[in-house]
Amino acid sequence: MKIVFLDTQLMGPDIDLSSFEALGEVMFYESTTPEQVADRIENAEVIITNKVKLDAFSLSVAKSLKMVALTCTGTDGVDLDYAKQRNIAVANVAGYSTQSVVEQTFALLFALMRHTAWHDEFVKTKYAQNATGMITSFERMYPELSGKTWGILGLGSIGKKVASIAEAFGCKIIYHSTSGRHIDGPYPHATMNQLCEKSDIISIHAPLSERTKNLINKENLELMKPSAYLLNLGRGGIVNEADLANALNNNQLAGAGLDVFAEEPIEKNNPLLSLTNSEKLVASPHIAWASIEARTRLAAEVIANIEAFKNGEERNRVV
Repeated sequence: MKIVFLDTQLMGPDIDLSSFEALGEVMFYESTTPEQVADRIENAEVIITNKVKLDAFSLSVAKSLKMVALTCTGTDGVDLDYAKQRNIAVANVAGYSTQSVVEQTFALLFALMRHTAWHDEFVKTKYAQNATGMITSFERMYPELSGKTWGILGLGSIGKKVASIAEAFGCKIIYHSTSGRHIDGPYPHATMNQLCEKSDIISIHAPLSERTKNLINKENLELMKPSAYLLNLGRGGIVNEADLANALNNNQLAGAGLDVFAEEPIEKNNPLLSLTNSEKLVASPHIAWASIEARTRLAAEVIANIEAFKNGEERNRVV
């Protein structure tokens, strides 16, 4: 099979992709611009990609195309209706990054709550020069997680695992179903207003949709406790970033931990980059999914999807 991998850079430089060569004749490209898509996929039977947009116009060029193998869960980059019309199989990968995202959720929270960066800087620059002999700095105090109410937005596999770990820390769990359908979960279901009003921590693990876009906005942020923390490990567009920046500047909540942004890479004029108090934001560049183990699982899953397709089997097919 003639296979084209359009954006290998999103697998990371440390992941060995040589196993893909057992599937057929593979062309590897670190990245692909919209202008390069047509030329690169023209003779492909299988396209492997994460972020490269494959609309009907692009796909129409690939006359021999049989399959699109996604190295991600989201399918919004592919025109699924056109793929169905052309009988082009589309397969994604789900669940490979659950553990990685869960761990980053708690990494962001503890960095916020425990003022990790500030204390690290204090030890490296001021601690040894402390003339009073005081062994502890009380300049940045922190609460315990135990006894807090943790609100979860989106109780899928990631949300459920976050909930179980938060419970182990002594948290009370509530959740809000972003679809409005799953209100019979193992924890008390809350309205959006209740989730904002009652939660000491809110973590977002929902997909971006018309229902969730700008779901966390000025009105909801004003309902949150001044001592509360907001964590977004879902999609950037779920949070109105200008409203969040205003809320942080006005001390409407204690802090925010973000791994995702409305535009990625983050725009230079994003108001979150010029907060009055930058300590209120801990951010990571969309890496929650990307542990070494998660990316290794991802590569193996994509290979298994293609092998299944070659054998006439359906595996992780969305079309």
